[in-house]
This record gives sequence, C-alpha cells and structure tokens, in this order.
Amino acid sequence: MSSLERRYRRLLLCYPRAYRRARADEIVGTLLELAPTGRTRPTLREAVDLVCQGMRARLGRPASRSVAVWAGLTAVLCGLFAGAIGSRVGWETARPLPSEAEARALFANAVPGHQINGIQLDQGLFSVMGRELTWTDFGYLLGLDSDLHQTSAAVGFAGGNPPVEHQQTLRTAQERLRAAGWDLHPVMSLDVDGCAICPQPSPPNRFKMSATREDSILTLELNSPQPGSGYLSIHLTRATPWTVYPAGIGIGLLGFAFGWMMFGWASRRTEGRRAVQNLAAIPYALAMLVWLAIAASGLSEKITWHIKRPRPGWDPAWEWLGLPDSLLFFHFGSVCALFALALAALPRWGARPSRQGALA
Repeated sequence: MSSLERRYRRLLLCYPRAYRRARADEIVGTLLELAPTGRTRPTLREAVDLVCQGMRARLGRPASRSVAVWAGLTAVLCGLFAGAIGSRVGWETARPLPSEAEARALFANAVPGHQINGIQLDQGLFSVMGRELTWTDFGYLLGLDSDLHQTSAAVGFAGGNPPVEHQQTLRTAQERLRAAGWDLHPVMSLDVDGCAICPQPSPPNRFKMSATREDSILTLELNSPQPGSGYLSIHLTRATPWTVYPAGIGIGLLGFAFGWMMFGWASRRTEGRRAVQNLAAIPYALAMLVWLAIAASGLSEKITWHIKRPRPGWDPAWEWLGLPDSLLFFHFGSVCALFALALAALPRWGARPSRQGALA
C-alpha cells in the first residue's frame, strides 16, 4: 500500500464503518486514478471534501436538509459544556491563595493607616459561602440559590469612620501599588447597586479600584460609612491561569466531535423506524431546549454583568453557560439526552435492515 493510499484511507475514517466496508475501495481507487504520478499526499481540497462528506454521511438521511442543522446545534452545545469542564481542569494549575500573614502584609502596604480587621481566607480554588467547595456540596449546587458559588479570595475589611477621605485613600493605594509593580485599572464610581455606567449620585460615595500583578488580582472598594458595616473592603483573587485556555479549547473540540458523532449514530439508528424516531425526538428536543436556554440566559447575564461592573478578569467559563446556577436544569437536559440515546439503541425487531439503509 502506497503512502498516498494509506493517507486516503485514514481520511475515510470520517465515514461510518458500514459505508467504508462497502465503498472504501471504490473511492480510494478513483482518487488514486485521478492523482498525478509522484503525489504522496492528498490535496487540501480533497482532504476537506472527504472529511466534510464523511461527517455528513455519519448523519444518514441523505434527503434531509435539517439533519445537519440539528447535528450542528448538538455538537456546539456539547462542545461548549465540554469546554467549560476543560477550563475547570485547567484551573487546577492555579496557585493557592497567600497565607493570612502574607495577605495582611499586602493589604497593609496598599492602604496604610487603615485598621484592617481579621482576614477572611477562603479555602480551595472555589468556595461556597467562604468554605471550600467539595463533592458534599453537590446537592447544594443543585438548588436554585447556588449563585453563592464563587472564586475563592482573601478578604479584609475596615470598619468605623475612615481616617482620611476616600480620594486620598485611592491616591495612596495607587502610588503604593504602582511602586510594588502592580498594573492599575481606572477607578470606577459606583452607585448603591454597584453599577459603573448608571446615573451616579452627586458627589459619588462609592468607589472601586482594581490592580493586577502576574496571576493576582487585587480589588479595593470604598463605601460611605454605615452602622454595622465597613467602609473599606479589599479582595485578593487569582487570575485565570493560561492553562485554562488550551484545556478548554482542546476538550471543547473533543466535545464538539463527540456531539456530532453521537447525534449521527442516533440518527442512523432511528432512520426508517418511525415509532422510535418519534419517541426519541421528544426527550432530544427537551434536552436541546433546556441546554440552549440555560446557555443563552447565562451568556446574556454575564455580558450585562461585565458591562455594568467592569473588572480586570473574566468570570470562569462555566458561569457564562449558566452553571452552576442552572445545574439542576442542566442535569435534567442530560437525562433527557441519555433517554433519547437509549431509545435509539433499542434493537430492531423483525426483518434485518436493508443493505442500503445500513449504508446511509
């Protein structure tokens, strides 16, 4: 077998197995006859055409125009959620938060003259109400109030009356952080809801400042002193590690391919079986509707959130897809999808399918 023929056959792996068994020799033979003497690799056009046609053949139903649309929707949603899982894997490379003593020293250097109370130091990468997120919190995350899940942080507060005006505190913090090698972001004036673009009271009484250095994000908020609450809060979190991006993209592409393949398998399994096809279409449609709804709502919410409250870092990928806030609905969609696949896997009763149907 020549190297050109071997490469052609590798590209034919995009086609279903039954299709390859029946037509692989014919397709490869035709391509070899048309190839000029001395060629060792398929052309880019041939490779793209074989891959695209093979992926389309995996869907079956050659007369259907909508099957590719549904397959694309399934693949995109699977790729997005798989990419979110991949990004979570990438987060495992993030450095742990500094110790309480290190955080206290950092805060004291940034805002000298302010009495920082006891440092609150979350455990782990992500936390729920300040404590480390573990598998025991799975039931909690299924609840409708799982929005308390957040990236862990080291937090300090100052209460009572501020020793100096907020503008002076901001100027001092900027000077000290800049001298320590931090990159400063513009100071924002916030209203009572934390909105940076909404109409502001005059004069503003709430400010927010952010700074970044390597993999650390420091955020300083100054509020009007009120009984029972602090006038200053300072947070230190970890920025998104660079490994999140290749992990999310790589696993997302695998999820895309998996979604396409599984839809194609189910499509071929239900082709010509009207009853099974109609039954499987119900849970499948529910799964797509639920997944699409939570992804769209999560994306819309995060875009609005980042516009109203600009920040130096992006929220984790899964939060852009409505997770874990909508984890209960996500699992409902997953169960529906698995049920649809189980219906497609039902054995064919009666006569065996025709050879033509098996090749579709």
